[in-house]
Amino acid sequence: MKANPTQRRFPTRNILAILGAAFFLALSLSSAASPSTTSSSASPPQNSSRIQRIEPSSWWIGMQSPQLQIMVYGEKIAELRARLNYAGVRLLKQSSLDNPNYVFLDLEISPQTPAGKLKIEWYSAAQASTSASVAESEIDLMERRPQSAQRQGFTSADAIYLVVPDRFANGSSANDSVPGMREAAKRSDPGGRHGGDIAGLRQHLDYIASLGFTMLWPTPLVENDQAINSYHGYAATDFYRVDPRFGSNHDYQLLVKEAKQRGIGVIHDVVLNHIGSYHWWMRDLPSKDWINQREAYVETNHVRATVQDPHASKHDQVLFEQGWFVRTMPDLNQSNPYLATYLIQNAIWWIEFADLAGLRVDTYSYSNKHFLAQWSKRLMDEYPNLNLVGEEWSMNPAIVAYWQKDKVNQDGYRSYLPSMMDFSVYDSLHLALSGKHADEAKTTQHKADMQHLYLAATNDFQYAHPDNLTIFEGNHDTPRIFSSLGKDPALWRMAMVYLATMRGIPQMFYGTELQMSSPQKRDDGKVRSDFPGGWHGDTVNAFTGQGLSAQTHQAQEFVKKLFNWRKNEAAVQHGQFIHFIPENNCYVYFRVGAKNSANGQKKIIMVVLNRNESSVKLAMKRYSELIGKAQQGRDILQAKDIHFGPSLNVAGKSASIFEIVLDQN
Repeated sequence: MKANPTQRRFPTRNILAILGAAFFLALSLSSAASPSTTSSSASPPQNSSRIQRIEPSSWWIGMQSPQLQIMVYGEKIAELRARLNYAGVRLLKQSSLDNPNYVFLDLEISPQTPAGKLKIEWYSAAQASTSASVAESEIDLMERRPQSAQRQGFTSADAIYLVVPDRFANGSSANDSVPGMREAAKRSDPGGRHGGDIAGLRQHLDYIASLGFTMLWPTPLVENDQAINSYHGYAATDFYRVDPRFGSNHDYQLLVKEAKQRGIGVIHDVVLNHIGSYHWWMRDLPSKDWINQREAYVETNHVRATVQDPHASKHDQVLFEQGWFVRTMPDLNQSNPYLATYLIQNAIWWIEFADLAGLRVDTYSYSNKHFLAQWSKRLMDEYPNLNLVGEEWSMNPAIVAYWQKDKVNQDGYRSYLPSMMDFSVYDSLHLALSGKHADEAKTTQHKADMQHLYLAATNDFQYAHPDNLTIFEGNHDTPRIFSSLGKDPALWRMAMVYLATMRGIPQMFYGTELQMSSPQKRDDGKVRSDFPGGWHGDTVNAFTGQGLSAQTHQAQEFVKKLFNWRKNEAAVQHGQFIHFIPENNCYVYFRVGAKNSANGQKKIIMVVLNRNESSVKLAMKRYSELIGKAQQGRDILQAKDIHFGPSLNVAGKSASIFEIVLDQN
């Protein structure tokens, strides 16, 4: 999520101002407010009206850490004392903050604990602990899936398909609008809810698999009961509940299960930095320091470099971390140890509950950096093979590299986050092909020069693990690449080939395979437009091919061919990346596979990106250190054998992939 000076996540600043003013008035009265008693689907109703919520309401036996902290909410619950009698479970501590309506229970769960319902009895502190309970609550203790701790996260062998669920497919019109929720469906409004849901995703998993993608990243599915723009999911109002307009928690489990049956893992999108202004906490905060708040609204400066800047003033650093992203997104104070534990456990809960392949973390650097180290370490301790990717919207690789696992930073900061979104490569791709930076909507200001891609790759020395970076052509916060490239199919094909063959983990935004367009200036509602065929009555259906133009169909088939080839090509997935300085605006790089011990052969993938309008001749002798005296190979995109000779003629404005097999016996 990137801050936009005029839009941010929301298109109407006047509405924001009104909501913001009303929110701060409500906040000043929060201690007298009474939150909803409705439990989330993850927190079943307890048998006493005094206890309204317990989070998490379920956990697993045999986790890496035996400790669990439970948040219990109810009217003056701090006046009561908890007791439990369950084999293998000990109550270590009961704590309260400055709001008597919250209690935190620290439990220790032995690996030998039997599965079942852990009953918690509550009695009056003024009476003996042996007296009858005045309230009861319970949580489910469950067995873990076999090998859950060793689950494999997404890697460079995968390709990620990013969707905005509300805009992908409407599988059930029954949940388009839900009584009691603040925003109803209005498909005619670009910024409104359109009705896409989990059912729609489940119905079209075969389509995603057919494109060659092995990972699905939906933007957040948790409840966002906001008054406007609730569709995007980045303003949570309940961390443990799937938004009913998308479906249920169980529906999410089914999505992941059915995706895995098709060879697709699911990446869960989480927000640690902020919540929505209608989050149930905001009506009765657990403590005064639960969120970062002042007497008047203070927005973050959005200058990410303040975290690493050795010369930064304390004022600027604090403002970046503690200022709010926008008025309707209260900023969480992760330095509060109870909130920190809550956020860590919530991430683990979703991984375990939904059987996930990884997490994507929104606005990563905006949170307290010491908390982020704690959060990432705790998750990687629990799941050593999992992958987590953070969003740090900076084109400066030094800023992004700071947050990756094993990076040696001058200030001693140590992160445990395995992957980051590679914004430098994203920007360089646009600059090389269009002559414009990725976020420029103006006319061309620079030369379209392949040197930009070369220089982007040379910056890999700054990263601890460049092969584990996530590269992308665009996302839900950026203009669509086809429009950014002037709707030029040749340039679009070059971008797709680069995405599929560059080092790292490729991620594609839904509809890119159809060359979907948008305004070149950021317009979130139109960038996140409806996928054709996802709604009953659509005249064009990209799932079936009905009504697609010849150009769109060709683009779709190109992506299918390209990513299904990548899906089975180890040299591209894991091979060494070696490139040559571009000459005549033509960039050549190689992916070098491992030697086959059985037959002594080594496969080499040669990629040629020619940005010139006219054809060029490549002197093959220049690449002899990699291909030796080889004179033949296979043109992957043209599906034909080729003969090199002393030179290779490459068509203008084209991308080529050549497979060369060397016999090294």
